[in-house]
Amino acid sequence: MTTAQPLDAQAPSLSPLALLLLGRESDPRSERGVECPGDLPAASDPDLVERARAAKAKLGSKVFVLGHHYQRDEVIEFADVTGDSFKLARDAAARPDAEYIVFCGVHFMAESADILTTEDQQVVLPDLAAGCSMADMATAEQVAECWDVLTEAGIADVTVPVSYMNSSADIKAFTGKHGGTICTSSNAERALNWAFEQGEKVLFLPDQHLGRNTAVRDMGMSLDDCVLYNPHKPNGGLTVEELRAAKMILWRGHCSVHGRFSLDSVNDVRERIPGVNVLVHPECRHEVVAAADYVGSTEYIIKTLEAAPAGSKWAIGTELNLVRRLANRFADQGKEIVFLDKTVCFCSTMNRIDLPHLVWALESLADGKVVNRIEVDPEVASFSKLALERMLALP
Repeated sequence: MTTAQPLDAQAPSLSPLALLLLGRESDPRSERGVECPGDLPAASDPDLVERARAAKAKLGSKVFVLGHHYQRDEVIEFADVTGDSFKLARDAAARPDAEYIVFCGVHFMAESADILTTEDQQVVLPDLAAGCSMADMATAEQVAECWDVLTEAGIADVTVPVSYMNSSADIKAFTGKHGGTICTSSNAERALNWAFEQGEKVLFLPDQHLGRNTAVRDMGMSLDDCVLYNPHKPNGGLTVEELRAAKMILWRGHCSVHGRFSLDSVNDVRERIPGVNVLVHPECRHEVVAAADYVGSTEYIIKTLEAAPAGSKWAIGTELNLVRRLANRFADQGKEIVFLDKTVCFCSTMNRIDLPHLVWALESLADGKVVNRIEVDPEVASFSKLALERMLALP
């Protein structure tokens, strides 16, 4: 693992994109968020754990802390519940007595929690720069332009948008407004089956890999049934004929963590660990999913390892914090669990939520100051909720 070097006076100036990724500039409509205000406690403070405990105890039932599976162990320690993005949003909605929802995850997750909770509840994201690169790959303007392209091709009226949970509230709202639904990695097949009952084509946003893998691996479509819409090219880089012939119009987006796993990673781990089971997330590339032994959501990965026999060997293609936690959890059962890729890879934006940010957020709330509140525009929230409710009603 490489260690980032501190910036000094001789360092080159950073681009606007780099500044956004570092949380030093603002773009309120971006998943990368904005700079975190206030003075954070030092990461070296030996009292951070006790400070977090004290602030959480002072708040009592007024606060409910959610921890995504990809969070650091130091943060998970203080989570009241852990899970994937949608499970956590639903858990928040099921706790109307909690005045504050502290979401240790990324921006789109906190948005979903705000959409599903009551007006009296306030959702806090400990670091506003904790975003999702995949969600950033589809903006409201780009998707509106795509819909215009589909309209000009004469297929918008037979196309149903299906958006992955890992998308901004703006994209969820677009989906709800145009008769579509949201999906998770667990129910993507059910969502697509529903969509094809409503129309002839699906516009799948924003993760191309989950859309392609579900359509081809789970539903028996061919790769030729899928086309890739690139928002950075005129007409998405597609001809009218290609759009009209396609069943699945996939958005050119991907997860920066799951997208790094390759067929070489699979082949290499099979050579290094004879008898290994390869278990990957459906956000991985199609060739990786095709070569794996098991494919499923984060919750599926956890349950599969829970049920695995003692002494079994597993290579897991998902975020490293979770893989490492599972390896430690099952070590005493003799289960060998390794990261699929040789190169260490955390979700960089998810990892922005660290103990100093959590302590700062909890202590601020304990002092009566709400920081980093996530509020979704009421109209956007209304259409987003409509799309989410369609998902909840899926057969």
